[in-house]
Amino acid sequence: MIAATELPYQRDQFYARDRRSVPAARDFTRGSLEHWDLVDWPRTDDLLLCVSELVTNAVLHGVPPGRGLLLRLKYDGELVRTEVHDSGSGVPGIADVADEGGRGLLLVAALADKWGVGERDPGKLVWAEFVR
Repeated sequence: MIAATELPYQRDQFYARDRRSVPAARDFTRGSLEHWDLVDWPRTDDLLLCVSELVTNAVLHGVPPGRGLLLRLKYDGELVRTEVHDSGSGVPGIADVADEGGRGLLLVAALADKWGVGERDPGKLVWAEFVR
């Protein structure tokens, strides 16, 4: 059991503006869940898919050339929160009409208990929360 004095847990990892960052972020997330003793958590696949979508969106649309992104994971014993921070402009949202792309945030909205967009200077963070 996790001691209350040790909460919340937080793990951060920086990634380049590179497609290889997506599987690396999934691996980091899986390792974080193992570190927090959440190996058999039923929501693991949902969380990993959302991390993939958020990091992919940041790499393709949010991170300016020459910059990177921050993946932050937090766990407080009851809630796992993932945040993807980038320094790009724009506010991500669910597309009205999904063509080849545009489904990422729709998946996040369907799988996460809550999700949203916050401001940074510069840029933004997109987050998703999963209740244990």
